[in-house]
Amino acid sequence: MSYDNLLVEIGTEELPPKALRGLAESFQSNVQQGLEKADFQFEKIEWFAAPRRLALLVTALSEKTPDKVVEKRGPAVSAAFDADGKATKAAEGWARSNGISVEQAERISTDKGEWLLHKAEISGQSIYQLVPEIIADGLAKLPIPKPMRWGATATQFIRPVHTITMLYGEKLVQGNILGIESARTVRGHRFMGEAEFELSHANDYVQQLDRRGKVIVNYEQRKTIIREQIEAEAAREGGVVEMDDSLLEEVCSLVEWPVAMVGSFEDKFLAVPAEALIYTMKDNQKYFPILDTEGNLLPRFIFVSNIVSKDPKQVIEGNEKVVRPRLADAEFFFETDKKSRLDSRLDKLANVVFQQKLGSLLDKANRVSELAAQIAGEIGGNSQHAQRAGLLSKADLNSEMVLEFPDIQGVMGMYYAKFDGEHEDVANALNQQYWPRFSGDKLPESKVASAVAIADKLDTLVGIFAIGQLPKGDKDPFALRRASLGIIRIIQDKGFQLDLNTLINSALLLLPLELSQEQQNQVHAQLLDFIYARLRAMYLEQGIDASVITAVLERKPSQLIDIESRIKAVSHFRTLEQAQALAAANKRVSNILAKNPDFVKPEVDNSLLKEAEEQALANAITAMAEKVAPLLAKADYQQALIELAGLREVVDQFFDNVMVMSEDDQLKINRLSLLNSLRQLFLEIADISVIQ
Repeated sequence: MSYDNLLVEIGTEELPPKALRGLAESFQSNVQQGLEKADFQFEKIEWFAAPRRLALLVTALSEKTPDKVVEKRGPAVSAAFDADGKATKAAEGWARSNGISVEQAERISTDKGEWLLHKAEISGQSIYQLVPEIIADGLAKLPIPKPMRWGATATQFIRPVHTITMLYGEKLVQGNILGIESARTVRGHRFMGEAEFELSHANDYVQQLDRRGKVIVNYEQRKTIIREQIEAEAAREGGVVEMDDSLLEEVCSLVEWPVAMVGSFEDKFLAVPAEALIYTMKDNQKYFPILDTEGNLLPRFIFVSNIVSKDPKQVIEGNEKVVRPRLADAEFFFETDKKSRLDSRLDKLANVVFQQKLGSLLDKANRVSELAAQIAGEIGGNSQHAQRAGLLSKADLNSEMVLEFPDIQGVMGMYYAKFDGEHEDVANALNQQYWPRFSGDKLPESKVASAVAIADKLDTLVGIFAIGQLPKGDKDPFALRRASLGIIRIIQDKGFQLDLNTLINSALLLLPLELSQEQQNQVHAQLLDFIYARLRAMYLEQGIDASVITAVLERKPSQLIDIESRIKAVSHFRTLEQAQALAAANKRVSNILAKNPDFVKPEVDNSLLKEAEEQALANAITAMAEKVAPLLAKADYQQALIELAGLREVVDQFFDNVMVMSEDDQLKINRLSLLNSLRQLFLEIADISVIQ
């Protein structure tokens, strides 16, 4: 069997930059699945992507699929022949469908009898037969939300297609895909290199596009080049670039031959908050702002051109001319906003709906204000500052600046609050209320900011759960998963002794809804389970064993700090020699008690302890309860479990020598009560019966 490399390129109009990587990776995955399903052999598949092309290079691909022998079982011999030994119609029909006579059929014996059998030899199919269909199917499965049509055909794709190139080594793989016949032609850069040229071999693709087409088709290589160019240009300007990977990805998807250049703007614009300038440069212009070594914005920016210009000065001046109106707009909005105090904007929030059943943004701000004050008091923060920050938390949403640049909400609230003379804690809380914005993001710095951030997220969670709009699948329009993870991170990382039950109840009471106690309980339970689900996912990502997480969460502890301590304690307990036996014993006890719930009493009657082993267990439990009580009081769960591990021997001896389900009802009830007291000792920390 022969092997060679297969090149596939789909030449298109400019592809959506934010989708380019996803399209390329999906194309690779789809084609790989197709080749594997067809049983082709190959070493690997490498994807390439540039603004006007998606490509794959399949290394060491077999020219054909292997020959196969397929066993086709026919009717049972008892049904294949009549009493005279003559083939039945069923047997003849089966044989005919396989191109043989009944006499030519083999036989196979199984435990269910003897059957007719035909071993059909199927020749392998070549790439020339199968690859065009595999490629077409791979393209059809790409995640394209809005396909386009072009020309007079009914063909649809994410962008119009101009070329299809499929080469197996030096041979052309013929086929029609998306209405285009395959050829050797590939297109180069629009303005540099050769507009079109032909490839003689699949292996020449990357080098020829680079040399003749002036296209760096390797996505990761192009991205690295852009990063290095940007960092070098920033260093020449005496500054640094805070590398934004999402922006870097987008720019990489916009250019085929990157050339980084530096532009500048007037110093006067630096009077505008840097976040606004940075936002408009990044989001609107795809520029990389330059910062000094202390993080202050310099009047410089880096842009990436898609061409080696004969007159770079013209390109730089053109980009400077484009960005200047954007910066002037930001300056105008900032100066306009400063003419009104932040608190004067509160009345306008009454006209902006947060959620129809939950009221306006002003209603939400009032709820956040009250919750934040309560939380601040519990964690040792300034309740008055938290209350004020909560009230002003949404005031910047109707400012000119935020209406134009939504991503800097909170940031502008902070600047306007400082300009108005609000307390530093209040101003900073307006910005930090949205922290953490994403996984791994920074947390609010002060207790006031933490209180407002928790209150804001909690109000949204409780409110949306109360109106029954829980997240479904990947749909989470109110970002409730992110909000719950934010609350978890703030409380755990800051070490706040906050109780989830108390927080949820407080938030429920502030909602503008008439909920019965039963409805409140239902919302409470649903939200608590939702937060536990986030905790479970978080701990699984940290490598915590699933049974450890279950053991702790089964007890439904309501303090997140407490949960963290229990998780660490049970994880350590799981490593102890006695853990497996005690977990098994707890499981056994749990099953026995579950089957006999009506026979358990809260107290053990020592006068009914007849056997030495049950007396020993009762004494050990009493002594252990006294020993671990101070440990549990200070939440030293790890040491408490280490102590409890010492019960293993006395527990084993009890089960080896004592009949729990005695015929004497009094003894049975007392022994079940004894086991219950044993189980309750462990349940003070976790349900170790589920540990594996």
